[in-house]
Amino acid sequence: MKPQIRILIYSVLFFIYLTSTQYLLSLGETLKTEPYRTLGCGFAVLNLIYAFLGLKWKPILNIVSSIGIAALALFLALQFANLHLLVKYDPYLVKTAIFANALFSIILWEIVYQIKKKIT
Repeated sequence: MKPQIRILIYSVLFFIYLTSTQYLLSLGETLKTEPYRTLGCGFAVLNLIYAFLGLKWKPILNIVSSIGIAALALFLALQFANLHLLVKYDPYLVKTAIFANALFSIILWEIVYQIKKKIT
């Protein structure tokens, strides 16, 4: 896949992460579930869609990488928000966690892509 196409896909993925977070949180409130579980499952579904439409790898690799990236990105985003680096700009650290999750997901997808590219 050409770098320009990957950058375009990552940009779209970043925008989808940012816009879908509010809807996933409202869905979690409606279902009365824990927000982290709702976000984790929602981002895993978004990652699955990206993996099957964008990467077109083997199904088991798509599923494992999607769930792993969603869980790891959410964990890293929460750890980054707990550093309190941007308290001046985001007092509740919600936006920080949302942006960090989107960025970590894209970084992890690129890492998985590069590993897969070197293996094949």
